[in-house]
Amino acid sequence: MEEEPKDVIVLGAIRGGAKKFDKIASVTKIKPDELNKILEKLEERGLISVNEKKGFFGPKIEIMTTEKGSREIDERIHELQVEWGQMVTLYKSGDKKKLKEYMDEKRSFFPTMMYFGIIDMMMFSMMFSMMGIGMSDFFAGDPQGMEYANDGGMDGAGDSDLGDGGFDIDIGF
Repeated sequence: MEEEPKDVIVLGAIRGGAKKFDKIASVTKIKPDELNKILEKLEERGLISVNEKKGFFGPKIEIMTTEKGSREIDERIHELQVEWGQMVTLYKSGDKKKLKEYMDEKRSFFPTMMYFGIIDMMMFSMMFSMMGIGMSDFFAGDPQGMEYANDGGMDGAGDSDLGDGGFDIDIGF
């Protein structure tokens, strides 16, 4: 699958349980227009299916991964795990130059690796420390933007009903 990382993230979000357009957009942090194009491309390739069901308030559209889509996402996750393993090996070898070159080559994979929880953030920060650069310096001007890299986004974290991000404390009065 030679698509952008966003395509892989969308496919992973669907397989992870986001079956409605709004939920996919929320989980992936991708704008609706762009998400619609990605979904159309995934459907054309046979990686997802769009099912219309009858609901109480009218038809409901549900998006599911196909068998082909599930195999594809498994292969991509495996590839990303191999890439991460290579970075860890380079880090452990102590070769700063090779690590920096490899990370520069694989920069576009980082959002997807973060989304699927492949990257160990402690190890990732130690890599930057070894190279003597900060993560913000490395990603400055990154065309991917990293805004849609939602670390662990499929677990529903951040779906709080509190709205203001505060605590809901009931003291019993």
